[in-house]
Amino acid sequence: MRLGAILSVGAAVAAMTVAVAQASLPKALSQAAPGIWEITGVPSAKAPVRQCVGDLLALAQFEHRGHNCTPKIIRDGPTATTIEYSCSGGGFGRSEVGLITPRSLRIETQGISDGLPFHYVIQARRVGDCPGHQSASVH
Repeated sequence: MRLGAILSVGAAVAAMTVAVAQASLPKALSQAAPGIWEITGVPSAKAPVRQCVGDLLALAQFEHRGHNCTPKIIRDGPTATTIEYSCSGGGFGRSEVGLITPRSLRIETQGISDGLPFHYVIQARRVGDCPGHQSASVH
């Protein structure tokens, strides 16, 4: 019985962690779920980019993925959000994220990366769960 109680507590903590993470997201992104996202429209990419996304705010900071960035939510609506962010090392950006469906996002992003300006639009589509992880499904 003790193992069952420990597993129940672990499951409750995991569920609360997902709920807290979803609650801290902008409204538009809270309707989507972490998982494997396929991104099209990436400059200089010949094929769509697929990546496991655990934090959906990372999609708004796509140009600076892998950098340590601090986001600030400027506008938070049910189907669109505006996020500005700054990164250690001097890069920054502003992204308009539009929720098309819970599995499809349109992201217009612009800013400075590696000392040069950027501005482009990408489409992100959730295509599955990350390997070895179960993502909460949001419909």
